[in-house]
Amino acid sequence: MNKTSQSDTLVVDKGGRDSVKIFKPKFTDYLHYTQFSEKKPFDTVFTTDKSYQFSQFNNRDNFGKIQFANIGSGFQDLVFSVNKEQNLALLPTNKSHFIVGIDDVKYYDVKTPTTSFVYHNAMKQGAALTTTYTQNVGKNFNFAVEYMGLRSEGLYRRSLASSNHVTFSSRFNSKNNRYQFYTHYIHQNVNNEESAGIEDVSLFLGDDSRFNNRQNLSVNLNSSDSRFSSRRYYFSQEFQFVNSEKYPFKLRHTLFQQTNKYRFLQSSAESFYSSPYVSKFDTYTYKFSKNLSNTVSLVFDKKTFKLDAGFRHQLINLGTDRALPAAVGVVIPTENKENRLGAVGNLEIKLWDKVDVKSFLEYSNGKSFGNYLRSENLLKLEPIKDYVLDAHVNFQSAIPSFNYLMNPSFYQDFNYNFSNAKNQNITEIGGKVNLKWFESSVFANYFRIDNFAYFGTDFLPEQSSETVNVSQIGGEATLKYWKLKFNTKLLFQSVLSQKELLPMPNFVGRLNVFYQSKAFKNAAEIQTGIKVYYFSKFKSRDYFPVLNEFVLSNSGTSIGGQPIADAYFNLKVKTMMIFAEAQHFNTTFMKNKSFTAPNYPIYDFRLNLGVVWYIFH
Repeated sequence: MNKTSQSDTLVVDKGGRDSVKIFKPKFTDYLHYTQFSEKKPFDTVFTTDKSYQFSQFNNRDNFGKIQFANIGSGFQDLVFSVNKEQNLALLPTNKSHFIVGIDDVKYYDVKTPTTSFVYHNAMKQGAALTTTYTQNVGKNFNFAVEYMGLRSEGLYRRSLASSNHVTFSSRFNSKNNRYQFYTHYIHQNVNNEESAGIEDVSLFLGDDSRFNNRQNLSVNLNSSDSRFSSRRYYFSQEFQFVNSEKYPFKLRHTLFQQTNKYRFLQSSAESFYSSPYVSKFDTYTYKFSKNLSNTVSLVFDKKTFKLDAGFRHQLINLGTDRALPAAVGVVIPTENKENRLGAVGNLEIKLWDKVDVKSFLEYSNGKSFGNYLRSENLLKLEPIKDYVLDAHVNFQSAIPSFNYLMNPSFYQDFNYNFSNAKNQNITEIGGKVNLKWFESSVFANYFRIDNFAYFGTDFLPEQSSETVNVSQIGGEATLKYWKLKFNTKLLFQSVLSQKELLPMPNFVGRLNVFYQSKAFKNAAEIQTGIKVYYFSKFKSRDYFPVLNEFVLSNSGTSIGGQPIADAYFNLKVKTMMIFAEAQHFNTTFMKNKSFTAPNYPIYDFRLNLGVVWYIFH
């Protein structure tokens, strides 16, 4: 008698002496997640957001940013936000856009070995490729290996980008579910040739055809490079000693070590900056931060109520490899170590599948880097089906990013030890409402920043004695007619006080008009359309390559007010997606007048190709 086994979604057994086991996987058999997030299937649906993510070299929707002229060379932020990866760590702003934090590392649960490839072509020469291989060994153990390599020469002088990262991750869950661990190792490099922008912008904006070849445009600084690396070892384990139904308690232990390093090198003397060189001091800057963190928590884990609280010890070190000569007049210790003690806690409450409350709190204290406090509070409410409210109230009190605290430079005037820095206090209140109509949403955010940290026109760190206030309001909607879709996203932003310290555009918008349909007898699916990105004109900060930060400008140069239009044709065949995009195509019939920062144009017209391929073996 033939029987069909239902014990495993992957096995169909027709019985009989010559029966064959046939694997019929479902999309729910291939999952990815971060340590504390819900599991999600690999997403191979051709949605609108794919055209924003996989057309970008960092595979992220870069709305609210404007890219430098080469992939891998970073962005200027057009919209204010808080980057928690910069807390108690050395992380220059322009090196932060492709950094993978602890909460970004993915773990997997797959029924069969799985490989993914994400490819992007480069500017002039090179490519960007991210490949991931993951496999379950049994039902309870998984490992994954990911490698990202990027090399792009760029169209302008001194714009080579060469970066990579490698990640090993693994997770394990015992058969009785009383023990589990998550672990990963990641090594990241973000390396760039640096210039101080075009030497004569009028040649870029003029009509001389010789400068259509951007290599003919001279730049300021011709022998400078910046290099950032980050290395992290992470291990988190949970023990449950008794029956989970009666006593839902666990003990969690998390240990990680992270080291960040930043170098700025100059191979020959240059006269662009007026600052003299430090005598008998090699022309490179080197500084590092290290964080060894050890946390023990007690966890109460029920489906509708989760609470964990514990203690954390950190050994933090900020330093450099050599002391400055006494003649510089600035004393920077080669090491500044401190032991920090603190507490962490998480709370999650779920009610009636309509209310989800999450709260996170971390506090620590040390002599060198002071008190640190971060609180995140999130409320998700769905009073009516398909109408969802997400609200948040966050607060952070922390010393500024370690890039503000010290800099040992071979330039005499760029040395500083910001020993009297105060905690920068940021209050964030906001929310988002998702509406059923037109797949739309509206959102609003408000930031209050006390002791706002910034780099002044003299390239040195400062803090504002007055509060900086920022408001943001916007929305997104998708209209459909036949096989045409109109997706638009708008954001209005205002710096309500101390505008001169945080110059940003008042408006950022994006319009995407496209046609989407099945094709080739339903064997494929296509998207084709036009995207237009725009931000209003504003007096931008200058980019300062020595620190990889943005500094206040004396020139008052404005950027923005120019549309950036892309035409694209995307194709999906089974689990492969191909993205072909004519980026900034409006520069083929109008002059490129768009800048990322003063003296730094964004890219001209280019054909951008991206391929995303998931292979379920």
